[in-house]
Amino acid sequence: MNNSGNYLGDSELWKTCKEPEDVVQFNIGLFATLLVAASLELVLCGIQMVNGLFGCICGTCGGKEELYLELKTIAIKIPTHKHQTETTKKVAMTINTTHNCTEPQSNWIFVGVYSMVFMVGLILNLTALVVFFCYTKSWSHTTVYMINLAIADLLLVLTLPLRIYYHLGMHGLSQVLCEGVGLVLLVNMYGSIFLLTCMCFDRCVAVCFPMSCRVREGRKKAPLVCLGVWGLTIGASLPIYISKRSKASKEIQVDRCFGSFPVYATQTTAVASTLTVGFGIPLVVMLVCSWALIHAITRSAVAQTDLINSGKIQRMIATSLVIFLACFLPYHGTLALLYVHREAVPCSLLSVYHYSLMVACLNAILDPLAYYFTTETFRRKVDMDAMTRMFPLNSQNSEGNNSRAPVNT
Repeated sequence: MNNSGNYLGDSELWKTCKEPEDVVQFNIGLFATLLVAASLELVLCGIQMVNGLFGCICGTCGGKEELYLELKTIAIKIPTHKHQTETTKKVAMTINTTHNCTEPQSNWIFVGVYSMVFMVGLILNLTALVVFFCYTKSWSHTTVYMINLAIADLLLVLTLPLRIYYHLGMHGLSQVLCEGVGLVLLVNMYGSIFLLTCMCFDRCVAVCFPMSCRVREGRKKAPLVCLGVWGLTIGASLPIYISKRSKASKEIQVDRCFGSFPVYATQTTAVASTLTVGFGIPLVVMLVCSWALIHAITRSAVAQTDLINSGKIQRMIATSLVIFLACFLPYHGTLALLYVHREAVPCSLLSVYHYSLMVACLNAILDPLAYYFTTETFRRKVDMDAMTRMFPLNSQNSEGNNSRAPVNT
């Protein structure tokens, strides 16, 4: 074989070989990729340890299937209350129907999407929080909402490794751990919905009533509003997983963790409050506020000049509304269908439910892109000087090249 052009076959060529200019950047990127992969593997190992701990604490270290069958028989044959008997039978029929559904053959889709949301969402939301806390001298009312939204999205993202672990075929998660992760996901999803609604309403009143003293005083209460949002979401989500879970429904849960039927979808009060307070009212508020914002901007005298780009503002408002609908409408529409077919849920509908939940999680990476990194104020904060302090390895490349020039939107 001719090795005249082969560096491995001729040591003299190695002496004349020049090191590529971008080899340092390549190695840094490779190291970062390997670090993220190693971190994800470490998280999955931690999940195994936590799951074993929860399982042993709750007395499910062994004999889980026999315990489930025994409790299921007791729950159906020895009821203690007439109303509880009817509810138990309905839930039992529903779970028995969905238990016959086979596991989806597209687990790799869940693994791929959840992994992407975890890595991208973790980077974007952490970057946003670093900028807000370290590079923002004064917080506006909108910034307070954005910080809480980033925290909610970050907490949601941190629950995704458990779902990745499950969809990789590791079905040994304890029921307590599954319910805890489901509760965290529910709290942060509706926390995001309410915070997005508050942000839209805050912008609307600021634009439509700029000279109102009452509006200015009300906007100063943004921290209290955020505190109320967290209290509302936690207080409304806990009954779904604790109070509304009767002893009988708890005992007939099948061991499918994130692939099982959501029991709260059979409860009229839970579904009605979720569809109205959790999604319907926020959707109406966002639609009305978005229309009022666009109407006020197009009719303002400033919009007729070159001082502002009214078309760009309208596109940003429309994009925010589209993201809200695309992420949360499929989930709540599927939840309504599950309630309608609660006595005999088709396997296809149960599969659609899990896909819609996956789509709702995409909100964790779309929020930063729509609300943080596309706004001129935020992008001024993330200038080259700030990036140099955050990533000193790139300081030589950025030094002397518009280090203080903001990126115009």
